[in-house]
Amino acid sequence: MTAWLATQGHRVNHKRVARLMRAMGLQAIYPKPKLSTPGSGHRIYPYLLRGVQVERPDQVWAADITYIRLKQGFVYLVAILDWYSRYVLSWEVSITLDSGFCVSALEWALKEGKPEIFNTDQGVQFSSQEFQKRLQAEGIRISMDGRGRALDNVFVERLWRSIKWEEVYLKEYESVREAVKGLESYFRFYNEERIHQSLNYQTPAAIYHGKGRESGLRARPVENDASVEISSGDSHLGLEKSTTFPHFPQARRQSLSTL
Repeated sequence: MTAWLATQGHRVNHKRVARLMRAMGLQAIYPKPKLSTPGSGHRIYPYLLRGVQVERPDQVWAADITYIRLKQGFVYLVAILDWYSRYVLSWEVSITLDSGFCVSALEWALKEGKPEIFNTDQGVQFSSQEFQKRLQAEGIRISMDGRGRALDNVFVERLWRSIKWEEVYLKEYESVREAVKGLESYFRFYNEERIHQSLNYQTPAAIYHGKGRESGLRARPVENDASVEISSGDSHLGLEKSTTFPHFPQARRQSLSTL
């Protein structure tokens, strides 16, 4: 910005430009680094899942944040996932990294069920009092990844890989609205149609809602092991994506009018 102002005949140093930009709330458009950095004074909980065998839905939920590139700019995406079934319980999109959109996703997920353990990274959004108090009010045990240990939350990392390779990288979203529409369609496909090898070739929705168990088929128990490769266990068949989301109101997206 300082260099551009100089080309327009304005003699000003970079410190003044930075101060004025802060005062006006202006910032560069790029994904912020270190999305898992804890906030100052926020409580960090130990990781509870090492060696734990996850054998049923609602035993462990996990959440994480990633960014989705647009043609110009980006948005942040949070998703809450049931570990056993890989079912996406809720998701939200935001143009800022405040904790509000994570709390909103949590509220919508809790309309669907309640986990015994909720795992996240140590990011400021998840270590905020607002987020942690909501979990504590429900009697949910809080677990947090170790610093620099992305594989502690391996199933959400797999979800991000699937979203980006099967949806985001194939398209170039022009706007936030277009991104939300594409994500909405993909999450419906992922929950209802995308079968997983690790789920005995069933869908996350079938396992989470019990249809797989009623048919005599179950997912393999999940034993958390940091040595698991992110690319393993997610083979699927390419099925056509749906464009609506009528059966999953809990898979929530932020109101377009606010973006």
